[in-house]
Parts: sequence; structure tokens; C-alpha cells
Amino acid sequence: MRFSVPVAVAPLVALSAATGTTYKPAATVDTDILAAKGLLNLAISEVQQAFQGKQGSCTLGNVAVRREWGTLSTTERKSYTDAVLCLMSKPAKTDQTQVPGAKTRYDDFLFTHINQTLTIHGTANFLSWHRYFTWTYEQALRNECGYKGYQPYWNWGKWANDPLNSPIFDGSDYSMSGNGAYEAHNCTNALPTGLNCIPPGNGGGCINSGPFKNMTVNLGPVSPTLAEPEVVANNGTVYNPRCLKRDVSQWVSSRFTSDANSTSLISNNPDIYWFQTVMQGDFASGEFGVHTGGHFTIGGDPGGDIFTSPGDPAFYLHHAQIDRTWWIWQNQDIKNRQNAISGTITLNNSPPSRNGTLSDTISLGVNADPIAISQLMSTIDGPLCYIYI
Repeated sequence: MRFSVPVAVAPLVALSAATGTTYKPAATVDTDILAAKGLLNLAISEVQQAFQGKQGSCTLGNVAVRREWGTLSTTERKSYTDAVLCLMSKPAKTDQTQVPGAKTRYDDFLFTHINQTLTIHGTANFLSWHRYFTWTYEQALRNECGYKGYQPYWNWGKWANDPLNSPIFDGSDYSMSGNGAYEAHNCTNALPTGLNCIPPGNGGGCINSGPFKNMTVNLGPVSPTLAEPEVVANNGTVYNPRCLKRDVSQWVSSRFTSDANSTSLISNNPDIYWFQTVMQGDFASGEFGVHTGGHFTIGGDPGGDIFTSPGDPAFYLHHAQIDRTWWIWQNQDIKNRQNAISGTITLNNSPPSRNGTLSDTISLGVNADPIAISQLMSTIDGPLCYIYI
């Protein structure tokens, strides 16, 4: 799908599910308006750049469009999940002598995240690293598995009141698979502070419906939170085949991923330090933030492990929405926010480290060439060429 300036702004305010389902999503008008305003600002900026002779090859006339999962047709959803399953069927590029547990191309991405976890969260590169990671995954689906679409996102606010009946987690053939089977477990200590232990939901066991019901998770867990005796940590390199477990939590989603949460995040944090800090959570106060909130809406194993969370395919829809939220925030004030960066190069500056800079390099191992953060600050410049509607 390509973008056309005259027709793309209005639908942001009134998108609805495309499959005829009776599920009624919550309104996301507030963030949709912010997104529309940001898109208008992008269009104005493009015209200004053109008058200055600075327009690049990516324009709003040829840009790729990422769309919300609930607006995709069933055919489009199945094309996406088929491509993910294809990636899971292809042999890994990761060195098997170093990481014997990485068996597939899907595992290549998972191990990259495991290996860099402590330098890509609570850091200056948190947003840009995950932007590049998600884009590179999208490119693998397209270039290695024939996927014709673009990375869909999960607009948390639409489905926050009832995630299990959403088109993302309803367990149909056109979902990202459903909840895990019920398995007795204690509450989930999602935050390192031990606050707001998540009440056990109706899942916790292996998923048994949807496209990924037969999926095998090969790596991890490294820092598991699912309180089940068989979920035992390892170093993230060994071969540990097991089912995909989820404990989808409405308790988390309704508290931390509503449209009001996203609107407040974008509107009340004009400084990049506070924007990314609030997004990732105020753990000392028991606040998950939309980032941690999204991960623990999914929960389970590997989804509830900060190291291995990309082992659950829903990770990429969640991080596309993280990227979309940053994109909306940037586009409210392109001049001052496009290249805004803050933070150090270690998790919450532990151990203490230097500040990150736009010239720092992001590496994704076997998945992509290294790139400077400065080339990832715009989604319509550098190697990137996409927007969200």
C-alpha cells in the first residue's frame, strides 16, 4: 500500500476493523488526532524541503504505509503470519558453535535482542535500536519470505479493555494466536521493584489456537517472570525447545495501555528524556508505562522476559506501535524533536557510562549492516521510507 496525501489524513480519525467482527474497539480519537496533526506537519515539512532543494527519494507520494492489525483484511493477516512461519522454517545465519540454540532465521532476531538487551533498554538508543530492529525484521519477511505488505502495528488503546477478544489475540486463523491454556501459576512480578504483581490470568500454558499453535521457542528464557516451575533460566544461547506460553492480561492492558495513557505520554512530555522514560515505565512507583504494559499484556514465556520477548511473534506488532508512538511524538514538532536524543549507553546508566550520541552505531549482528543512529531518526529519510495510518 502506498500513501496519497489528499486521502490519508481523515481516515486516521475513524479507522474501523475490516473483517466484519462484532468486537467493538475502544475509541482512539485523541491519539488519532495527534497522528493526523503529525502527518500534516510531515507534509508541510516535505514541501519546505522541496523548495530548498533538499527533497530525498522517499516522499509522501511513494512512502510505504504501516497499518493497524484490526484494519487488515483476513487475507492480509494470513499473508503476514505465513511470512513469519516461513522465517521460522529457514535455517539460522548465527554461528552454531557460539549459539547452538539458534536454529532458524527467526532465532537470529531473537538472539540479537538477547545478546544486546542490557544496552538497548533504558538507554539513548532504545527507540532507534528497536525502530531499526523492527524494520529489519519487516525486510526479512518481505525479501526472504515473499511478504508483500508492511509491518502491522497493535494500537493498544483499541483493544485495552478486552485484549483476548481482539483480532490480535482471539485465537482465530487470522490472529496472532490466542491465550495460553490455563495452567495454575502465581502472580507475575513484572517490575524489578516487585510492585504491582500481575494477578494470574486464565492462561499461562501453551497456546493451542491460531497460526502459531505449533510454534517451537528455541532460546531462553534468560530472566523469566512466568511463575511456573518448568520455566527455568539459562544463558540464552543453549537449545531449549518448548511451546509458546501466554497469559494475556486485561488487568495490565486496561491500566497501562489505554488511549488515555498514550495521549498523555505524547502530549505531556515535550522533552525526549521524559518521553522515553515515561514510555518505559516508572518502576519505583509501580507504573508499567506503555512499553512494559504491552509486553505484559502478552506475558508468558518468552513474552514476559525482557531478554527473550521477541520470541513471541506479537512482539513485533507491539514494537511497531512503540515506534508509531515515537513517530507521532516526533511529528508534533519536527524541528525540535526529529533528532532529539537523551540517555547513556547502559541500562538505566548501570554501570555508569557516557551519553549516547547520534553518531553511535547500531548493530543487528547477522541481520543487517551497522548503521548510525542519525540515519534512523526519521522514517522518511536514510534507509527508511514508511509512515503510519
